[in-house]
Amino acid sequence: MKSVRIGLIGAGMIAAKHLKAYREMPEAEVVAVCSRTEASARRCADEWGIPHVYTDFRALLARDDIDAVDICLHNNLHAPVTIAALEAGKHVYCEKPLAGSYCDGKQMLDAAAAAGKTLHIQLGFLYRPYARAARRLVEGGALGKLYHGRTVGFRRRNRPFVDGFGSKDFVHRETAGGGALYDFGVYHISLLLHLLGMPRPERMTGQLYQEIAMDEARRVESGYDVEELGVGFVRLAGGVTLDLFESWAVNLDSLSPSVLLGSKGGLKLEPFSFHTTICDTELDCTGDLDAMNFRWMNTQPLEYAYASSEAHWIAALTGKVPLLPTAQLALDTLLIQEGVALSSRLGREVTAEETIAASRPAAMVL
Repeated sequence: MKSVRIGLIGAGMIAAKHLKAYREMPEAEVVAVCSRTEASARRCADEWGIPHVYTDFRALLARDDIDAVDICLHNNLHAPVTIAALEAGKHVYCEKPLAGSYCDGKQMLDAAAAAGKTLHIQLGFLYRPYARAARRLVEGGALGKLYHGRTVGFRRRNRPFVDGFGSKDFVHRETAGGGALYDFGVYHISLLLHLLGMPRPERMTGQLYQEIAMDEARRVESGYDVEELGVGFVRLAGGVTLDLFESWAVNLDSLSPSVLLGSKGGLKLEPFSFHTTICDTELDCTGDLDAMNFRWMNTQPLEYAYASSEAHWIAALTGKVPLLPTAQLALDTLLIQEGVALSSRLGREVTAEETIAASRPAAMVL
């Protein structure tokens, strides 16, 4: 395709972020928007100059002049709408996380393969300057053999809805699938898997917590039944390991950032620093990522395709770059998240195979 005609499904806060990105891309044209209410769809259409409005996503998918759809819905709506879009012959860009359960996510990947269409997941941290710098160092061999990663997601007290922002759909398992480990952890886990070369998850252990006090009326109104903190340890193929700390609420002032360890060097991701030993001397290095990003964006013609998730999707659909394996990354991330949740319930380590066998549909029926 020389250009991509897009149908947007979902017209909330996340949709606006996607639309802002598309506005900068001459190859992308958003021609239709769908929301549950006509008022929200029309408000979005008026603000962003979108010509066609729908309240039934199936009617939008029936248009033969739409190449691809961008799905900005809550987690447990991802699978049914994505599968319907793929079966309608559309390429799909879906918000994170992939789905509310592993089995739903696997059906999404299977549907993409059967339809011969691409499935791209919004894993936005892959495109941040520190992630791109880390990838260059890994590919250049600066870290040597990679053997361990740590993900850290930190919020002191910033839970959706009960702490004053976002909707209650984020904290109710029926719509969200999970809490901090799912909503927040998807970014960090997928990035570390990406940097580690996507080793297959094999065994998981962990614990989910909901311990910090909250406004009781907001708890009751939201049906808050997800974790505010998820911790875990993952054994990956090839002897590689990963430990997790993903929090919406915890009584600490700060935590150190996510890290990646190799035989020759180690990385802290945000703020970014590189640590190594040369000539028997321990060296700690920081980098000017603003200068790096400016130089790469202005000297390398395709670097823009790795600067945002939306830019990457459009560049891949127009044949400029190969699509990163975001769907598989998101599915492996979901396997880890579901494995940690299963381990928390059972009180023991679990295998990937038993996690997959225990996975049940979470998708909402439409």
